[in-house]
Amino acid sequence: MASEPHDKHRRKRLFGIGALEFSPGIERLMDEGWLDPMPFFERHLRGDWDDVPDDHWLRNNAALTSGGRLDSHYAVTRDLSIRILTEADRSATRIVLPSED
Repeated sequence: MASEPHDKHRRKRLFGIGALEFSPGIERLMDEGWLDPMPFFERHLRGDWDDVPDDHWLRNNAALTSGGRLDSHYAVTRDLSIRILTEADRSATRIVLPSED
């Protein structure tokens, strides 16, 4: 049986995520059909921290090897942003609205 061809343009996940948790606000937006957070989650897993200052980006990159907390910010629309937080011990990754963290 032939294996699936590897997509050479897709980067691998850089760290473990633990339990994936959604805040109440994210759950509500998902239930109402206003948000699909998974494309942003996939970017987070590939080390694309998006809308963070340069020092924050460097801190996240260092945390990949040191085991620190990872924190990404994404502008979904002009009026909607989300944060994705992976705990330092990689036990959980939470997707939250900025007002909920």
